[in-house]
Amino acid sequence: MLKRVFVAPDPGRTRLRFAARAVLGIGLAVVLCGLLGYSLVGAVTGGLAALLALFTVADATVRGQAVTTALLPAVGLPVLTAAAGLHDYPVARDLTFLAVVGAGVYARRWGPRGHSLGVFAFMTFFIAQFLQATPGQLPELYAAVVLSVLAAAAVRFGLWCYERRLPPPAAVAPPEGTGLARVTTRQAVQATAGAGFALVVGQLVSGQRWYWAVGATWWIFVNTTSRGETLVRGFRRVLGTVLGIGVALLVAVPLHGSAVPTALLIAVCVFGIFYTAAVSYTWMMLSVTLLASLLYGALDMLTPGLLALRLAETGVGALGAVLAVIFVLPVTTHAVTDAWIQRALRCVHACTAATAARLAGAAHADPAPHVAELEQLLARVRLAVAPLVHPLNPMRGRKRRARRVLTLLDDCAREIRGLVAVAADPEASHDARLATACWRVEAAVEALVAGRAEAVTSTTATTPGYDVAVPALAHLHGLERALAELAAPLRAPSGSPLVGA
Repeated sequence: MLKRVFVAPDPGRTRLRFAARAVLGIGLAVVLCGLLGYSLVGAVTGGLAALLALFTVADATVRGQAVTTALLPAVGLPVLTAAAGLHDYPVARDLTFLAVVGAGVYARRWGPRGHSLGVFAFMTFFIAQFLQATPGQLPELYAAVVLSVLAAAAVRFGLWCYERRLPPPAAVAPPEGTGLARVTTRQAVQATAGAGFALVVGQLVSGQRWYWAVGATWWIFVNTTSRGETLVRGFRRVLGTVLGIGVALLVAVPLHGSAVPTALLIAVCVFGIFYTAAVSYTWMMLSVTLLASLLYGALDMLTPGLLALRLAETGVGALGAVLAVIFVLPVTTHAVTDAWIQRALRCVHACTAATAARLAGAAHADPAPHVAELEQLLARVRLAVAPLVHPLNPMRGRKRRARRVLTLLDDCAREIRGLVAVAADPEASHDARLATACWRVEAAVEALVAGRAEAVTSTTATTPGYDVAVPALAHLHGLERALAELAAPLRAPSGSPLVGA
């Protein structure tokens, strides 16, 4: 697990820059709050608002990111008002919190912007519970949120806008249907039901820290689609919390809220959250748990008993999420995995077609955007297949098939990248055999997507004039081989799902 975090590829050092910029932006927000004389509660609120502004906004373009960032206070401040105003009305507060949960998840249907605003709304309500905010504190909290979002924006779009030098990421939307067939609608119902369970049971465990359980349920649903993904994420959240509590007992508790070392460790935790988020949810949760512990220490509330309570509430929240995805409008792992694999294969088709046109001399043909989209789709395939390849999965046959699918899709991506690199060379060969090879690749993809895996075969060995000395042909034949081998794991036995259940 440690190797996965620190040895994982970081093209262009994007994760490193993401994390370093977060420390800078959040640090600036907290310093400004301090210079303006805000209380510790105001400074914590501002720091968390800046963290969310830097972490959740993920639009494909810098302009889109700026618009979403500007909208955060418009969503967060009314929610903060409701949370503080209902502080002394538990029933109304709880019902409003559940409404925010449902609306926040449902908003994901509008893409990255909806997702970001939904997360900010939920976390604003959560922060109000965390700090036990009251109406009398609202003016200071409003100012802290607006100032911190502006500070985060100044760093992100002014001081360190590395995205302007990078191509925009491909926009990859989740598989959708209509009505209750729409994944975001089903997840909104699931999350609300799971959060309701967590809220009720969490209050039985603790009348003061019940919101931890609701927060655990919420974050388990973030970036998941299927039942299997949610179960794996719940397991990783609990594991990360356990590890984080262990570190907090060794590090945060002995500090007793000492200002300088606490501030330095908070910066380390912020860096850890942003650096590990893309590669290990367990390590991210370790950083989050330690950060929360340090904040409680700064507020002079941290004890070993409080950490034990956090673990219990996290368990309640994870259980709520598990029960919801199993019994409330479940979305099977197979359905989601199949959809993402088919989209990845169609993208292979589009990459091949665009590359073939480029090699044939069509100057307007550009396979690069398709390659970027393929990388995004393969990341989603890995997430969808994660439950099937998890060490605790007892179904060894399906685990082997799922791993084989991932390996072969990675092979396809490697050959596509090589093919596109060759096509980018103005001196690339326009060998007539390229058109035939591209046609075979496209036909193979169409057969796989249509469920006719048995129709996919490789003709590499029998192709007249096959020549590995022609780079484009070599990549096309490698791609053809990978697609032919994909036919076996994707060809489900009678009555068995495509990749998993």
